[in-house]
Amino acid sequence: MATETWEARAAALWERLDDMDDDAFVQAMMDLAAECDPEDPVALFEVGGAHDSTGRTEAAVGYYERAIAAGLSGVRRRRVAIQMASSLRETGHPERALAMIAEERERGRDDKEAAAYGDALAMCEALTLAKLGRDREGLSVALIALAPHLPRYQRSTVNYARGLVGRDPIR
Repeated sequence: MATETWEARAAALWERLDDMDDDAFVQAMMDLAAECDPEDPVALFEVGGAHDSTGRTEAAVGYYERAIAAGLSGVRRRRVAIQMASSLRETGHPERALAMIAEERERGRDDKEAAAYGDALAMCEALTLAKLGRDREGLSVALIALAPHLPRYQRSTVNYARGLVGRDPIR
C-alpha cells in the first residue's frame, strides 16, 4: 500500500514532469509504483496519470480501470473519473465518458477535498457534450458551474443556462 512517504515521492516526481523526458517520467513512475502491491489503487492511479500526462491516453485508461476496480476512493476517485472520462472522450468513446461522468455525479462527494473537483467534473462534462455535438447542453453545464464564482449575476446566469436547454428558470 502507498505510504505517506511513497506519496511524497510521487508528488516530488510530478513536480519534475516538465523537466523530464516523457519516457523517463513514465518509467520513473512505473518504478515507483513497483514498490507497491501490483493492485494498489493509488499506485495504479499515478501510473495512469503519468501515461495520460505524456500523451499515452489509451494506456492510461487501462490503469485507471484497474485503480477503480482495486477500490480507489476519496479525492482520487473523483480525479480518476475526470481523467478517465477525458481520456475516453479523446480516444473516441465520448458516450462512455458521459456515462462515467453521470455515475460520478450520482456517487456524490466522498469528502470535502473531492467536492472541490465538482467544477472540473462539469468542465469535463461540457467538453464531452461538445464532442458529441451537444454544444448547447455543454455550454449550459459550463455556465452553471461558472455562476457561483461570479461577483454578481449568479441567478441570471443559471437561468440563461437553463434556458439554453429548455429548462424553466429558477424562481
